Amino acid sequence: MTERQPFSVVESRDGYEIRDYPESRLAQVDMRASFASAGNMAFGSLIRYISGGNTRSQRIPMTAPVLQEASPQDTFLVSFVMPADMTDATMPVPDDSRVHMVTVPARRMAVLGFHGGWNERRYHEKVDSLLAALTRDNREWHGEVAYARFDPPWKPGFLKYNEVLVELAR
Repeated sequence: MTERQPFSVVESRDGYEIRDYPESRLAQVDMRASFASAGNMAFGSLIRYISGGNTRSQRIPMTAPVLQEASPQDTFLVSFVMPADMTDATMPVPDDSRVHMVTVPARRMAVLGFHGGWNERRYHEKVDSLLAALTRDNREWHGEVAYARFDPPWKPGFLKYNEVLVELAR
């Protein structure tokens, strides 16, 4: 079974959960592309990295989710979450200069999970729902809303599980 990024549920609210995520490591590619194309275009570099395309020729287990979020200059950051037991010292350096290793500090996130396919329209609908629920509950957030994909592309759309998540202000 694919390892999932660890978290603990702090609170369940109407329309979302509040979760605490521990410090984590990401392999990340910044891709200038449309929302629909960015994930597919970045996937090759990221899968090569975890398949041994690194200074140690080390294979790294695939984890879930694959994250995608908008970044400045009309690009998207697409990230693979590294296994929880990896540290800065144990992560091999990527062979591909487009892949960057990032350590994300522990953080509190608001998360809305949903089933269905991966498309930009659904993403924006779910982002709007999450931000409306946070506004309703007087919760402040910062940064971009990320899109988390948990299932492989060959899984039928109606069976896929996805999330939108945003960091809450402390």
